[in-house]
Amino acid sequence: MHAQFARRGQVRLLAAVVILGAWGGGLTALVRREFFQGRPQRLAEAALRLSPGATYFAVERGGTVIGFASTTVDTVSNGIEADDYSVVDVPGATGSGTERTSKRSTVKLSRALTFRSFETEVDSRTAPAHTGGRADGDTAIVYVMGADTAAADSQRVKVAGPVVLPAVVPIDIALGDGARVGRTYSLPTFDPATMTAAAAKFSIDAESLFTLVDSARFDEAKGEWVAALRDTVRAWRVARAGAPAGVFQWIDAQGRVVEAGQPDGLTLKRTAYELAFENWRIARDRATAANAGTEDILERTAVAAGARVGRSKLYGMTVKLGGSRFAGYDLDGGRQHFSGDTLTVLRERDSTIGVGMPGSRERYADDFKRRFRNELAAEPALQVHDAEIIRLAVTIVGQDRDARIMVQKLNRWVHDSVRSVATFGVPNAIAVARSRKGDCNEHTQLLIALARAIGIPARFASGLLYVNGKFYYHSWPEVWLGSWVAVDPTFGEFPADAAHLRFVLGGSSRQNQMLQLMGNLTIKVLEAK
Repeated sequence: MHAQFARRGQVRLLAAVVILGAWGGGLTALVRREFFQGRPQRLAEAALRLSPGATYFAVERGGTVIGFASTTVDTVSNGIEADDYSVVDVPGATGSGTERTSKRSTVKLSRALTFRSFETEVDSRTAPAHTGGRADGDTAIVYVMGADTAAADSQRVKVAGPVVLPAVVPIDIALGDGARVGRTYSLPTFDPATMTAAAAKFSIDAESLFTLVDSARFDEAKGEWVAALRDTVRAWRVARAGAPAGVFQWIDAQGRVVEAGQPDGLTLKRTAYELAFENWRIARDRATAANAGTEDILERTAVAAGARVGRSKLYGMTVKLGGSRFAGYDLDGGRQHFSGDTLTVLRERDSTIGVGMPGSRERYADDFKRRFRNELAAEPALQVHDAEIIRLAVTIVGQDRDARIMVQKLNRWVHDSVRSVATFGVPNAIAVARSRKGDCNEHTQLLIALARAIGIPARFASGLLYVNGKFYYHSWPEVWLGSWVAVDPTFGEFPADAAHLRFVLGGSSRQNQMLQLMGNLTIKVLEAK
């Protein structure tokens, strides 16, 4: 009996030793994983906490706002994209006036925040450039540099393992090891500007609280946006060893920049979109209006500026464009002809509108829908297949099946039913249908949704509208009626007159190109009839 108990005790002791051994091994593995794991593994785990979103900045020099910037982080199916965009007005090369320079940089990362590729485009009157690169394993970066004045040049830069681009350093620091005063970091960076790879040293030398504007409201008395709600954010100042004086970054716990200083004397301050972007545009328009010249270019819409479109409609207009590059813009095609620096716009003739447009039955055929797949599709905030939009479109057109008459009815209804008021933000077709108010973007968005809902291809056009000696930013639809026809529901024109100068086709992503262009653009009217 004693021997049996002894054997049982030995078995229990052995089991306890095994259990304790397994627990100890697991604890050791846990400690190693949590405290001694490599930086790439910690960063990969931390990247799971990265939230998509956008932040906006007012760009200042000497306390004066001279531009706008934004940073957007997006998680896609196979990685992460970080997009930095800035546009500033700096003194011109001659010392008089200003010159607009815009820069867009897109960095693509893996889900573990390892570098895959980058692309940077600088749009400037004096020094336009385009660069790009991609990782070739962990040993090299294939770098391509090109500009309008030179052929693309490809180079191969050797690197020793994965690298971090400057734009991603704040995310790397915040999510990798965490920001803490006194902590230092050595990161293998690659600088596209100098095409150099190096182990850059960073340190956290301060911690503070910032009060940021979280949302804004429009002050009718001031005619500009003011703070509505504020938020307190904790931030850490990141300093790079050897950086010029005045170069710094304050970052929050998510690696988002709160404030940054750049070597050219510019300061970026995070704020609400309306204060960063809309107030800057309003200030520019006021400065332009104060000069009271002819053929001025205002970034506000004619509705926002209170300009009244006269009864007389232009059938033809010819202008000379200058001050910028026009490659990639939609200046040529349809009723517009662009050659050299001269743009001619001819209003569509009434007798040609609708000629060759298939009947209602043919418009629902597969080949027609394939041909105009993009121009019939639903998009974010363009709810083509929503029952409310379809019902409204069918109610407006009634029993008519002729595409020209249907578009005329839609155009007239949107013009008569949607009150023209200055609005800000991304237009939403359903929201406009319910609120019945908006600027040119809202009028355009709703008409496109209604047209597509009943099988008529429609697309977004943006450019300039010539009114009483000035050019205003404007948007309007183009609908397919045997050919692309410009219509204007904001001002009730079918077709739109020749005072509409189209520069880009497409939604909000293409409209940003107009912003890049307008700061440097010059226009001289050669003929208007």
